[in-house]
Amino acid sequence: MGTTVTNNPPRVEPKALASALEQLAARFGNRLITSQAVREQHGHTTTWIVNQPPDGVVMAQETADIQDVVRICAKQGVPVIPFGTGTSLEGQVNAPAGGISIDLRDMNKVLAVHAEDLDCVIQPGVTRKALNEHLRDQGLFFPIDPGADASLGGMASTRASGTNAVRYGTMRDSVLALKVVRGDGEIITTGTRAKKSSAGYDLTHLFVGAEGTLGIISELTIRLRGIPETIAAGAVSFETVHGACQAVILAIQTGIPVARIELLNAAQVKACNAYSKLTLPETPLLLMEFHGSEIEVGEQSKAFGEIAKDCGGGDFSWTTKPEDRTKLWQARHDAYWSVKALRPGDSVGVVATDVCVPISRLAECVDETEEDLKRLNLLSPIVGHVGDGNFHCSLVCDTNDADEMARGEEFMHRLVERAQAMDGTCTGEHGIGQGKQKYLKAELGPEALDAMRALKKALDPQNIFNPGKIVPEV
Repeated sequence: MGTTVTNNPPRVEPKALASALEQLAARFGNRLITSQAVREQHGHTTTWIVNQPPDGVVMAQETADIQDVVRICAKQGVPVIPFGTGTSLEGQVNAPAGGISIDLRDMNKVLAVHAEDLDCVIQPGVTRKALNEHLRDQGLFFPIDPGADASLGGMASTRASGTNAVRYGTMRDSVLALKVVRGDGEIITTGTRAKKSSAGYDLTHLFVGAEGTLGIISELTIRLRGIPETIAAGAVSFETVHGACQAVILAIQTGIPVARIELLNAAQVKACNAYSKLTLPETPLLLMEFHGSEIEVGEQSKAFGEIAKDCGGGDFSWTTKPEDRTKLWQARHDAYWSVKALRPGDSVGVVATDVCVPISRLAECVDETEEDLKRLNLLSPIVGHVGDGNFHCSLVCDTNDADEMARGEEFMHRLVERAQAMDGTCTGEHGIGQGKQKYLKAELGPEALDAMRALKKALDPQNIFNPGKIVPEV
């Protein structure tokens, strides 16, 4: 199962690869793994893009390991692909030219927590949940929540976002500084723990979102937040998606500091009810969360309830009980699996794709997307981080059905074109990888792609860092 990627860089020379593998084996012993099963686990596994495994996997334990892999591979011109937890959705971890995957899961130490300054220093393999477990006793948390328990290095590399972005921003807003292994194995330090700086080029944010194509992140300094005194989660059903989106727009415009605000269309609510054993009305639904003092949360919830009612919403129910909040948000995080369960079968696949538009165009974009699904007779529940205009489609297709696959491809292409025509983007948080390269030229123009290629050539002249991703080869 998989969509073949045609824009592939040339494969590494066999002699060069053999030499690199021999040197890596001498350096890493059994931490170099070449079994087919493990290599395939380190290729793309989450949507339709075909799995392209690396030729070997090195289990890194410290920065020096990354440096040595890069130095060995650079001498032979062998590609290097960083791997966190493998949850990226656009083929970012594939190895289309072959090469070596550096698995960073064992680089999972929290190196320092500076509670007074609200920041910490971590290795790239630290996962979101593990970090928050470590921080909880100090009254701190890291707010970026993409749903999956992704590694922080991977989240920085893909410029991840998630359900909390409407209040706390994205990884772009949360990374203060990085240490990055460059193409010769030396380390670039991109910033300090200072909360702001105007010292030179903003190298930190050059690497945030670069998807491992410019270097490999070996250490991160990130912003933290204090755990709110009170957290309330709520849900309200609407007759139409348009009404739900209008409620979001009004809430943002009136300055209600919503921490999370998520849209589920009727198809997604039905899937969540079945999978997570809920009894929500199977109409468009908004899930939200408010953070602050008890008084603030109460005022925010009341104000949003009035807005929802004016936009055709039903009763707004909310709770501060942790177990109730967890159940509600776990159902949202399990949305992918709930969609997959709608249509079992070995040949049935789910592809998650996203776009983002200005919030004023959100209702229109979602409405037209649902009309497309009806016209093309396709199943694709919709969820969205609607506070920032970002929504996701989980398209279900039988990969053995050529006609259905063709309709699916048409739908995804029209989805991106629609978002771009509304001054939006082909991806709000999934990234480009291999899957969305073809849309960059229309979105940013050929001059921007030329600038990206120039950066890539300057920082990675041998093109060993994750080749074949983001910018198409000339």
